[in-house]
Amino acid sequence: MADRPAVTSDFYDLEALLDEQDRATLHRVRAFMDEQVEPIINEYWTRAQFPRQLIPGLAELGIAGAQYSGHGSPGRSSLFDGMVAMELGRGDPSVATFMGVHGGLAMGTLHLCASEEQKERWLPAMARMELIGAFGLTEPDHGSDVARGLQTTARREGDTWVLDGQKKWIGNGSFADLVVIWARDVATDRVLGFVVEKDAPGFSAVDLEDKIALRAVQNALITLDGVRVPEEDRLQNANSFRDTANVLRATRVSVAWSAVGCSRGAYEHALRYAMEREQFGRPIASFQLVQDLLFRMLGNITASAALCARASQLQDCGMLRDEHASMAKGYSTMRMRETVGWARELMGGNGILLENHVGRFVADAEAIYSYEGTREINSLIVGRAVTGTSALT
Repeated sequence: MADRPAVTSDFYDLEALLDEQDRATLHRVRAFMDEQVEPIINEYWTRAQFPRQLIPGLAELGIAGAQYSGHGSPGRSSLFDGMVAMELGRGDPSVATFMGVHGGLAMGTLHLCASEEQKERWLPAMARMELIGAFGLTEPDHGSDVARGLQTTARREGDTWVLDGQKKWIGNGSFADLVVIWARDVATDRVLGFVVEKDAPGFSAVDLEDKIALRAVQNALITLDGVRVPEEDRLQNANSFRDTANVLRATRVSVAWSAVGCSRGAYEHALRYAMEREQFGRPIASFQLVQDLLFRMLGNITASAALCARASQLQDCGMLRDEHASMAKGYSTMRMRETVGWARELMGGNGILLENHVGRFVADAEAIYSYEGTREINSLIVGRAVTGTSALT
C-alpha cells in the first residue's frame, strides 16, 4: 500500500482563511483535545461526569467568549470562534458543549445584554474561567415554543426581583457559578434576563440522569423557589425576547460548527481504522465500498464546513440573519447524523465499542441534532424567509 497520508478532514483548507495568529491558536486547541482530552474522555463519558480538571487548561487557551471584545475577551472573528467550536467538537462534543454554554450563551448574553458595570463585574473572571456560566431558557414544558410559553416569572418588590419557576436541560447548570435566567415580568409581560448565583436561597439544580448523549457534560433541572435577585443583577439591556434571540442567533452558528466537528471526529477515527484494519489480507481502506463511505463522509463535512464558514463571514460583517443561522445549524446537523452513522458502518461491529471512539460521536450527535433549534423549527425559519409566509403556529 502507498505511504499513508496524514489524517485530515479540512479537505478544502478552510483553515487558510484565518490569519497566522488564529491558526496557531487553533492548532493549540487541536493539540489540547488530542493530548489532554482524548485519552480520558471515554472514562468520563461512561461515568457521566465532566472532567473539571481540564478547566485550567481550557482557560490557558484564551478562547472563552473569543468573538467578543473587551472585558477580558479577545475580540477575534466569528470565523475563528466557529472553527474553535469545530476543533472542540472534533475532540469531544461534550467539551465543545461545555465551552459553548460558558463562552457562547452565558458570556455572549452578558456582552450583548449587560450594562458596562455588570460586564466589568463578571466578564473578566469568566474569560479567565474562574467563574463558570450557564444559560437558563428552556423549561420542562417549553422548548421550541419558549418565546410564547415562558412560564418562569419575575415579580418586582422594591429593588429586588422574585423569581419562580423551573428550567430544564441547562448545560453546566449544576456547578456553574453564575446562571443567566430568563423570566417573564408579571407586571409587563416582558421577558427579562437575570444573573443568579449558584448559592442563592431558593435556587437548586439537579443533574438529569441516564442521558444517552453528551454524557460528559451535565444538564440540570433548575428550580427557582422565591429566588430574590437585586435589581443590580438584572441584565439592564435585556428587555424582550428579541434580546434573547440575538444571543441565540450567534450561538446557533457555533452549534453548526460543533456539528461539523462531531462529523470530523467520527470521520478521522474511521479513516485511521480503515488504514490499520486488515481483512482478506489487506487494509480495508483499499476496498471500493470503504472508499465510497469515506467520500460520502468527507463530502458532508466539506459542504457543511463551507456553509458554516460563509455564515460566520456574514456574522462578522453584520449581515447574518435568523434564516442564515438556521440553515447552517439545520443542514450541518442533518449531514452530521449521516456522517457519524457511516463512520460506525465502516468499522462494523467494532464501531459500537467505546474504545474506538466513534460510538461516542454517534450518541452525542443525537443531542446536537436537537438542541439550539430542532431541524423542524430551523426548516420553518428558512421557509418563512424564502416564501414570505410563516408556517409557525
